[in-house]
Amino acid sequence: MRRSTRVSVAALAVTAFALTACGRSDTPEEDATAEAVATGDVSGTVTVWAMGTEGEALGDFAAAFTEENPDVTIDVTAIPWDAAHDKIATAIAADEVPDVSMIGTTWMGEFATSGGLDPTPPDLIDESSFFPGAWGSTEVGGTSYAVPWYVETRVLYVDTALAEQAGVSPTPATWEDLMATSKGMQSAGAQWGITLQAGQTGAWQTFLPFAWQAGAEIMNEEQTEFTFDSPEFVKALAYYQSFFTDGVAPKELPEGTLEPDFVAGKIGAFQSGPWHIGILDDTGGEGFLDSVTLAPLPADETQASFIGGSNLAVFTSSENRDAAWKFVQWLSQPEIQAQWYAITSDLPAVQSAWDEGDLADDTTLAVFGEQMATAQAPPSIPTWEQIANVIDTELEKVCKSGMDPQEAATAIQQQAEAIGTGL
Repeated sequence: MRRSTRVSVAALAVTAFALTACGRSDTPEEDATAEAVATGDVSGTVTVWAMGTEGEALGDFAAAFTEENPDVTIDVTAIPWDAAHDKIATAIAADEVPDVSMIGTTWMGEFATSGGLDPTPPDLIDESSFFPGAWGSTEVGGTSYAVPWYVETRVLYVDTALAEQAGVSPTPATWEDLMATSKGMQSAGAQWGITLQAGQTGAWQTFLPFAWQAGAEIMNEEQTEFTFDSPEFVKALAYYQSFFTDGVAPKELPEGTLEPDFVAGKIGAFQSGPWHIGILDDTGGEGFLDSVTLAPLPADETQASFIGGSNLAVFTSSENRDAAWKFVQWLSQPEIQAQWYAITSDLPAVQSAWDEGDLADDTTLAVFGEQMATAQAPPSIPTWEQIANVIDTELEKVCKSGMDPQEAATAIQQQAEAIGTGL
């Protein structure tokens, strides 16, 4: 999820109350059997909570669904992103939930464990139609509790002219290539060859792809133990650190300077998601994007990037479960996802939707589709947001203070073990 989400102490207390006062299971595996859904003729009102621009657009968009299902009313309530987490947690605790809600990918573990989310009916939703990383974000304890709706991933934005002037590739394929391209553009006149986050809020989303590229795993396969202190994770920390110790990336970048400095040629490259296409178009003016190369992130042992976005979940206490799941299924159809993209620019989670409409002919966005095939999500555990804070804190020490990568990995491991999985 590209919006920053931090779990407040109050929200955690609300979720704890939900686990006890409402008599819900404290482990999702105990109630993980998905009941069948009757989606033939459905009726009644389906209440939906949606955030951001999605909340503003979904009501009108759903008119096509109600034309096909005239006995159904879709009632959409727009919720601000910064209020969404606590509102959902409170609703589950009070057992006063809507039928459907958008759920940020990093919230899945918490809300599934609370017992508030209905397991995804396997006979209704085809797992194989989604990008693997997107589907993985819906799974908690081996069971899916939502459907991926839209996705985003990170690619490399490179100043093509600077790269060509330096005689380096604007599409670095390996870690060695990325360092060479970054240093080359710096020698060609850029103040910074690349920008990478040095530990501020959300830096873990920039760093984790390097860990995955090195072959690191965050947890064991059973998601019972953390593995932050592996040699692969340490290797990624050391490589990431080298951009700062070599002076290729800035330790501090004043807010609001990334886009104008990139347009001015002061920054050679940066890593970001599809939203930066529009931002650069506005900042650089018409035709500026023609001078920018979008490339998949480089590989070490493998290729990987971060996948975010938002999922659609039906609540266990939904008063109109069948119609709710039918609406979610409708939103998951490739042609509907392509139509939704045309309205909102949300990238589809269904792979075949990329062959529909404007997406099929957009060479710029094709890079994101390519990257999506190897993008990964962090573990869907209730405590992930707390652990992400730990990674941000230790990463800042690595990048700004020169902390030994092995010491940082050990510190992350120890703190993660103390926090636990929450499962």
